Amino acid sequence: MQILIGVTAGIAAYKIPLLVRLLVQQGHEVKVIMTPDSVDFVSPLVLSTLSKNEVAIDFWDKKTGQWKNHVQYAEWADLLLISPCTANTLAKMAQGSCDNFLLATYFSMRKHTLIAPAMDLEMFQHPTVKRNLEILNQDGVTIIPPEFGELASGMVGEGRMPEPETLAKVILQGTQATLRLKGQKALVTAGPTYESIDAVRFLGNRSSGKMGYAIARALADEGASVTLISGPTPLTLQHPLVELVSINTAQELFEQTKRHWPSMDLGVFAAAVADYRPSQVVKEKLKKTEEPLTLTLEKTEDSLAWAGNHKLTTQYLVGFALETSLGEAYALEKLQKKNLNAVILNVLGEKGVGFNEDTNKIRIFDQAGQDLAFPLASKTSLAKEIVDYIINNR
Repeated sequence: MQILIGVTAGIAAYKIPLLVRLLVQQGHEVKVIMTPDSVDFVSPLVLSTLSKNEVAIDFWDKKTGQWKNHVQYAEWADLLLISPCTANTLAKMAQGSCDNFLLATYFSMRKHTLIAPAMDLEMFQHPTVKRNLEILNQDGVTIIPPEFGELASGMVGEGRMPEPETLAKVILQGTQATLRLKGQKALVTAGPTYESIDAVRFLGNRSSGKMGYAIARALADEGASVTLISGPTPLTLQHPLVELVSINTAQELFEQTKRHWPSMDLGVFAAAVADYRPSQVVKEKLKKTEEPLTLTLEKTEDSLAWAGNHKLTTQYLVGFALETSLGEAYALEKLQKKNLNAVILNVLGEKGVGFNEDTNKIRIFDQAGQDLAFPLASKTSLAKEIVDYIINNR
C-alpha cells in the first residue's frame, strides 16, 4: 500500500520516525509531507532516510528550482494519515483553509484520510475543536482518538497521540475492512525472458518489469495474495501478500504457470516473453571468426495461451499486447485466440511509452466489447486503473 503521512507542528511528531519505519518494514511504500513549522520538532532528513523517499514541505524547492505537484501526491496515495494533527491544522481542514502543501494535498485526496489529533487536554476539550472534529467526521475523515496519559505540559489527561504501533495497527485494520480482493489469489507475470545462445550470451528484450511489478503491488494492496513470476530484473517488491518466483526462460515461465494458475482466481500476464529461442545451446563461449554466424530458432512455449485454454469459468485472465503497428487488430486477435477476458494494448513509438519508462499509455479491450483508453500516466497509476477495471468487470 502507498501511504502518505502528514506531519504538523506538534511535539508528538517525535514518534513519526518509528511509525514510518514500522510501515516500511510491513512492506508499505511511504512518503512524508511536513508543514513548514513541523521541521522544528522532527528532522526531514530522518524521515527521508527511513521512508526512502524525499520529504515534501513547500510547493517550491528553492535549491533545485523545481515545483512540487500536490495533486500527484494525492493521486499516488492509497491513504493519508495526518499525525500528529494539531488544533491549527484541524481548524484549517474543517474550514477549507489551504495555506501549505499538506493542506493542498488533503483537499486533493480521492482516497481515505485519517487524522490523529494530539494536543493538551484543555485544547482537545474546547468546543471549537469538538465542532471541527464533528465536521471532519461528517466529511468522511476517520478520527483516531487521542489516548489518556501524560502530556507535554506535564498534565495528565486525554490528548496524547497513540504510539506508533497503535497507529500502524489502526491503518492495517482500516485497510483490511475495505480491501476489495481480500481472500482472492492472483498470478502476475513480469519482466523479460532470457534464452541462452552459449555460455555467456542470450536472446532477450528490453522489458524492465515495471508494469508487472506495479500491477502485483496494486493487487496486493487490495488484499489479493499475489504470486509474482518474474524474469530477470533489478526490481524488488516487498509486500507481505506478494510471493516472488524468479525465472529466466520461457520454459521456466511455462512450468511455473502450469504449477500456479489452476489455483488462482485471476491472472495478469504482463511478462515480455521471447517467442523464439536457439534450437541448440552451445555449452562453451562461441568464439568470433571471420565466418557469419547463423542461429536456428524454435518457438517457445506460450504460457498465456495455456492459461487461457485451461481457464475455468470462475477465473479471470488478462493479457498484454505490446505492438509497434496495427495494435488494435493484433490485440483483438489475441483476445479471442488466447481465450482472454481482457487484453491491454500498449504501442511502442509514442513518447513515454514502452520498455524502461516510468510511464505508459494503454487501451483495454474485453469480451463485452469495451474499448477503454487511458492517457499517458505513471505505471503505478495505470496499475491501479487496471486493478479497478478487473474488480468492476470480472
